[in-house]
Amino acid sequence: MPQLRLDELLEELQARIDAARGTRDRVHSLLEAVLSVGRELDLTQVLRRIVEAAAVLVDARYAALGVIGPDGETLSQFLTVGLSEEEIARIGPYPTGRGLLGELIRHPAPLRLEDLSAHPSSFGCPAHHPVMRTFLGVPVRVREEVFGNLYLTDKQGGEQFDADDEAVISTLAVAAGVAIENARLYEEARRQQHWLSASGEITRALLSGGSRSEVLELIAQRAREITGADLADVSVPMAGTGTVRVELALGGDVDGRAGLVVPLEGSLSGAACASGVPVTTADLAGDPRLSAEPRRFAGLGPAVAVPLGRAEGQIDGVLLLAREAGRPEFTDREIGPLLGFADQAALALELAERRRDVEQLAMLEDRDRIARDLHDLAIQRLFATGMTLQSAARVIDHPGASDRVLRAVGDLDETIKIIRSTIFGLRAREEKGGQGLRSRVVRVAEEAQAALGFPPRLSMEGLLDTDVPTEVADHVVAVLGEALSNAARHARAGRVEVVLQATGARVVLTVRDDGVGIPEQGRRSGLRNLAERAETLGGVFDLASPASGGTRLSWSVPLEH
Repeated sequence: MPQLRLDELLEELQARIDAARGTRDRVHSLLEAVLSVGRELDLTQVLRRIVEAAAVLVDARYAALGVIGPDGETLSQFLTVGLSEEEIARIGPYPTGRGLLGELIRHPAPLRLEDLSAHPSSFGCPAHHPVMRTFLGVPVRVREEVFGNLYLTDKQGGEQFDADDEAVISTLAVAAGVAIENARLYEEARRQQHWLSASGEITRALLSGGSRSEVLELIAQRAREITGADLADVSVPMAGTGTVRVELALGGDVDGRAGLVVPLEGSLSGAACASGVPVTTADLAGDPRLSAEPRRFAGLGPAVAVPLGRAEGQIDGVLLLAREAGRPEFTDREIGPLLGFADQAALALELAERRRDVEQLAMLEDRDRIARDLHDLAIQRLFATGMTLQSAARVIDHPGASDRVLRAVGDLDETIKIIRSTIFGLRAREEKGGQGLRSRVVRVAEEAQAALGFPPRLSMEGLLDTDVPTEVADHVVAVLGEALSNAARHARAGRVEVVLQATGARVVLTVRDDGVGIPEQGRRSGLRNLAERAETLGGVFDLASPASGGTRLSWSVPLEH
């Protein structure tokens, strides 16, 4: 009997030693897991390490980490351990937080179940999903905010998850929260460094005299890179029309978006332009509020539109960034720095406008000098030459020679009239502050450069600023804008030529390109508008495809009707 009692005591001692050793090994494993998670700084790698460590610590066959989305009700990210890629593909889309997984979202507290299918919130599993029984769920908090939940199922050997398992995973969840916060801070610091670097690059481009289109492209490209967006558009409002035009497009179907005009209502860029504040969506292609978007944004999901505004509240443009469907939504952490970047983009637009004003002023001053020189020097010399020839004609006996001299005097008089008309045109343009037809046409051509990808070749002849009435000039500018927009969107051209002529009786606008020609089927509303404008003024409109290829648009109206 004493020997039997001693054996029992030895067995009990051995069991306690084994338990102590198991506890020591588990604590050691937990410490190793905490160190492993804490060593990573990339957020995606941190999340992956957390799931893997959780599965090892409690000997679970399957483990997952669900990241709660911005709405606080669904899962925006789901990482799994224990399932192969083939099994994941057969199961289908990742869960979004319904059923039992959503129970921890609604009630963020540890949850242990002997049979997860018996829980009232369980809706069952999709087809091809492995059968799971035991369940352990623990929330992961970051600064008292629930970041996501750890889900573990099917402990090896068919055992149940016990209180020790729950304590270990809860401890890991605390360490995971710290590691996630560190990774977030590191990611935010890197992003801020990228923003500062991009801001410096843009500042250098502005100070070095970069063109408006170059600076805008740099802004859109850097914003796209830093935020990981798949698409970036810069749109500008079209005064008095209730629309915005895509001036610059990067990524995706560039040809289908560049130059596109969309209404303020029903588009994300329009909403940001109208409200003056950033506007976001989780589904750019499927958001019912955005009736004008799906046609050009198929396959895109999260998006943000940020207004580019001046200090006085004027909106100069909108920067739109979008990601493919299924990617993370834009968060406040990303939108905050983006707003500061947008302010710099607005500065680029304003600086480009001021630089254009300075160039315009210099051009006007140069024209004023030319007008003075023409009046004070050229006209006086021509007048003196005419007087000399007229006097000489009186002493020429040969009738033919006398007639030729008098005709030359008449030509000189006509030349003086033309020069005076030109002087009047130059000064009239100066008084209009650069709002003459010539300057407006130049401005439309410059604005079309971003959409076309190259500057159109522009040629102007005649007294456009003096002979063309304001009403007709407005139509000319509108027709040119529509013609260049069509060329940018549909022609796929490498060259566009614009010729504007005032012949004295008519004003003729011709736009040629070397693109794909006129499609047999397509929207014709824009062309109908051009024809109606010509008919209203008693003119003609013609659109043809020359034998050499491309498209030739001709719009001609009388100067008096």
